[in-house]
Amino acid sequence: MKIKILVLTIFYLISSFNLSYAANSEKVDQISKNLRCLICQGQSVYDSQSDFALSMKILIQNKIDEGKNDEQIYDFLKNKYGEWIVYDPEINKNTVLLWVLPLILFVFGGILIFRKVSIK
Repeated sequence: MKIKILVLTIFYLISSFNLSYAANSEKVDQISKNLRCLICQGQSVYDSQSDFALSMKILIQNKIDEGKNDEQIYDFLKNKYGEWIVYDPEINKNTVLLWVLPLILFVFGGILIFRKVSIK
């Protein structure tokens, strides 16, 4: 009977460790997909196999193990490497043109098309 309890306890500990590791691995993947690799042009940290990307994944894992949430990890990385490291920048006075320009071009293009079609 004691052996059954011991085996079940060991099985439970191993399975809970695997679930925790899988959840942390998914979290690392999710965060690293939104980070730009500073070494590889046009690749995310998730896609890259450079030394920088591998060290970033380890850093993200360490921050998750410390109990940091996504926003705290992103803030840490933005403070260390600048706003450019994140694929989805925040809206602030430096990036407002980045967010508004596509809308302006869309409206201007729509007006131009409407005028060309309605003239004929």
